[in-house]
Amino acid sequence: MTDEKELVLTVPENLGGKRLDAALAALAAPEYSRARIQELITAGCLSKGGKPVTRTTTKAEAGQSYLLRIPAPAPAIPEAENIPLDILYEDADIIVINKPAGLVVHPAAGHAAGTLVNALLAHCGDSLSGIGGVKRPGIVHRLDKDTSGVMVAAKNDAAHRALSEQLSARDLKRVYRAVVWGIPSPESGRIEGNIGRSSRNRKKMAVLDRGGKEAVTDYRTELPAGGGIASLVTCRLHTGRTHQIRVHMAHIGHWIVGDPLYRPNSFKTLRKGDTAYFEALRRFPRQALHASEMRLTHPATGQDMEFHAPLPQDMRNLLLAVAVQSCSMEISDSFQEN
Repeated sequence: MTDEKELVLTVPENLGGKRLDAALAALAAPEYSRARIQELITAGCLSKGGKPVTRTTTKAEAGQSYLLRIPAPAPAIPEAENIPLDILYEDADIIVINKPAGLVVHPAAGHAAGTLVNALLAHCGDSLSGIGGVKRPGIVHRLDKDTSGVMVAAKNDAAHRALSEQLSARDLKRVYRAVVWGIPSPESGRIEGNIGRSSRNRKKMAVLDRGGKEAVTDYRTELPAGGGIASLVTCRLHTGRTHQIRVHMAHIGHWIVGDPLYRPNSFKTLRKGDTAYFEALRRFPRQALHASEMRLTHPATGQDMEFHAPLPQDMRNLLLAVAVQSCSMEISDSFQEN
């Protein structure tokens, strides 16, 4: 006996001419998200008149019937692990956490266990969204291993679809705080530059003259530190590209402190001012980047919600270590939780 399903989806006039994945997702909602439909199409699970359709961008034909095969869910590869979570909010539809630095989001080569997925499986169990046909949390966006802060996961397909749409429409707002080398000039502004894979190093992303995807970051300098050799900045994302803040800040010459991938090959151009300040910054063991704020519309209730995660202790300690004495009290007070 199999749990495989087949759906016959007939495109109405009002969806004719739209992208096929979008049209079929509208017909299959809320049980199946657009992301799930895209995966099924590219996996060869869609056919028209007995012939496979594998391009998600194909235009839907009004009046045409499509056969969508839903494979039986694959068993979960990740196993539930009792890993403590800093939960900011949770209900039947979403869970919002404050991810610590060092926690990998998805299992991958070298990180088969001990991830956020393993933790969420233990905490939420069968309530989690089955995005991708595998029992796994419906994580809408990701944070790098060494980036801390606010993350949201969907606990069902309908919630995942709604949050993904907010992300695509740029209605899911995210604010980050970072410690960067130097003081940006101007002290606030907008960075616009398409981001894509670097041709020189495939592990890195880069701002490209041609190609790539649109990326927009607003930044504001909050506090100089270490005699001016570093500063605390707030960054607001308008898009969500891989390594976006790390790439954009490096692009304007203000690399994130502790970033092993985008830092310059030599620190000589950064060495100025007090040596003790410089060494404290140079030895910081991770990229000093923290997702401090998220605003979203609840996928079920429509309520506008806002979540905050205070600056983690290691970044606070770093700033206090390199702060001039006259600013120490001001810094300490400014990092208290809102």
